[in-house]
Amino acid sequence: MVAPDRLTRGGVAARRLRLGLAVVLLAAFATLVGPAASRTGAPPVRAADPGTVRILIGPADNLDPAAQGDIGSAAISAQLFESLTAIDAQLQARPALAAAWDFQDGGATVVFHLRPGITFSDGTPITAADVVRSWFRIIDPAHPSPLVSLIGDVRGALAFSRGDAARDAVGLAADGSDVVVHLTRPATDFPTIVAGPTFAVVPAALDSGPTALQPGAGFVGSGGYVLTSATPGTTTLTANDRYWAGRPAIGTVELVHDIGGRSSVTAFEAGDVDLTDVSPFDATWLAYDDTLGPQLRRTDSLSLEYYGFDTSRPPFDDVRVRQAFARAVDWRRLTSLAAAGAATPATGMVPPGIPGRSDTDFLPAHDPAGARTLLADAGYPGGKGFPTVTLLGGGATDRAFAAEVERELGVTVQIDIEGAGFFDRLAADPPQMFSMGWIADYPGPNDFLGILLGGGASNNYGRWASSSFDQAVADALAATDPAAARAAFDRAEGIVRDEAPTIPLTYDVSWSLARTGLLGAYENGLGIIRMAGLAWDR
Repeated sequence: MVAPDRLTRGGVAARRLRLGLAVVLLAAFATLVGPAASRTGAPPVRAADPGTVRILIGPADNLDPAAQGDIGSAAISAQLFESLTAIDAQLQARPALAAAWDFQDGGATVVFHLRPGITFSDGTPITAADVVRSWFRIIDPAHPSPLVSLIGDVRGALAFSRGDAARDAVGLAADGSDVVVHLTRPATDFPTIVAGPTFAVVPAALDSGPTALQPGAGFVGSGGYVLTSATPGTTTLTANDRYWAGRPAIGTVELVHDIGGRSSVTAFEAGDVDLTDVSPFDATWLAYDDTLGPQLRRTDSLSLEYYGFDTSRPPFDDVRVRQAFARAVDWRRLTSLAAAGAATPATGMVPPGIPGRSDTDFLPAHDPAGARTLLADAGYPGGKGFPTVTLLGGGATDRAFAAEVERELGVTVQIDIEGAGFFDRLAADPPQMFSMGWIADYPGPNDFLGILLGGGASNNYGRWASSSFDQAVADALAATDPAAARAAFDRAEGIVRDEAPTIPLTYDVSWSLARTGLLGAYENGLGIIRMAGLAWDR
């Protein structure tokens, strides 16, 4: 998933992974540490209302699961609308609105069996037809989801989204209380994919327009909470009495958007928020604070920052030019210096922690002399005649990268700062290079490979196409043996390294403060908060 400065949501996916909350809470599988001694000897600040949790988080740009592409919006909508599955603490798909599922046709068909008696928050039954209707909203030809590629394994789905196929050609059907999904190939990770917020089940009223997303008594959802009120400074969520897993222990969640210009640490110390992200700089001293240190949390996010090239036009349609840029720079040194505790240098497109991820190093070799030879072979000896490169970015690495490319290749890189309309620009008039962030929509290697770089994928902003890469991904998804799947994904990553449509930079590290006594706070790196598992230790 992606969002301008929102860790691309990886959706929760398209998502520019840097906005929004860096705290990830998922199900009640873990407990925070016990009370810590205060610096003054007083007990740590506790919630004034034991039925309330206050979370510092940016406001949602769009609460419609099918329309959003940023992690900030997904982090909120995921509380309001539930999908058929959910991801547990071990990053495995578990039943949610679906009680179970099974595969047929050698893995090319998956049947989800809905729980009996599940309803929306207003008591209206949730049916298999509601699931199918919600998922068709992802592929609406008039307004396809920014993350439409996530449903690409469903037969006819992408063709329908392009207006090239009829509705009945799409492999989605309701059969009683079952949802039957026909896939284009065996894809046993599909139940994991649909755990993402994009696949949430929404009420029919949302088909009529965004008024169904207005807060108040008329709001209808399928998640643990309903939207009670919203102001520029605060969004209030109230526990859904009809939630399939039972009414959440926390009756009210206040999403705080404005802390009056104070730092998040100051707001936490004052007791105005119970969960908040903090900067890597603050984390360096918070770790040694007697009171705040035990409440400090580190998350190695399942996320990636990378550079992409526009491979559809010169000069980066020439693989030799991309290889020259990839090999001219010592990426490990560059990213280590720039990360400053906020990230770790990448070794490939798939971050650590993703099940099935290989430990093989897929970073391009640092070979400045070879890079100059490649650029000369492409017709630009010493950078002569090479156009000024525009890099759409603004991150800590960009200026150092530009200096290194000029020194080693004689090429000038001009940095344009990202702003509003980032994705519109990528779609209509892409720069030669762009900086992108992505956070996992689901914990699988394909979310960082086929979803980002597959031929025709909606998030393939560099428009790269490689039949050998697509085949490697297909082989991995069809494999039933984990070793065979890993080998095929490794083959795909090797192609990315050799053809350099992208250059992996860093894996994000985030820091947060979580109030002592708050149970069920669990960080798993997906960037989505599941608040229904929170509770105060009384």
